[in-house]
Amino acid sequence: MTYTMKGGYRLPDLLPPQEPETALGKYGLLRRKYLKEHRKVLFTNLLTSGKLNEHLSEIDRTAKQRMEQLVTEMAQAEGVTEELKAADPMKWVGLMNNLRNAAEETVLAELIYS
Repeated sequence: MTYTMKGGYRLPDLLPPQEPETALGKYGLLRRKYLKEHRKVLFTNLLTSGKLNEHLSEIDRTAKQRMEQLVTEMAQAEGVTEELKAADPMKWVGLMNNLRNAAEETVLAELIYS
């Protein structure tokens, strides 16, 4: 541990453990914001233990995988196929946008805001 002299006293330099910098995506940044604003104790614990970036990266990766999985499953269930894409592209785009929005709501509720 290192110390700094301030006014004749030796004060410890208290820094959180250094974490490797990772590029976070949309879901990792949303999770960070949620933890910082609504789950302050958990945010502080992850930060001081040096596991915050690891947690955020894992959430980001898991959320992206879950989005892909949900959109694929929902598209199959709703009959949104490549044939529809070829026959009526505008309808296909509208349906896919609706499916992505529904999947994102699920992912946000399950992973980000829990």
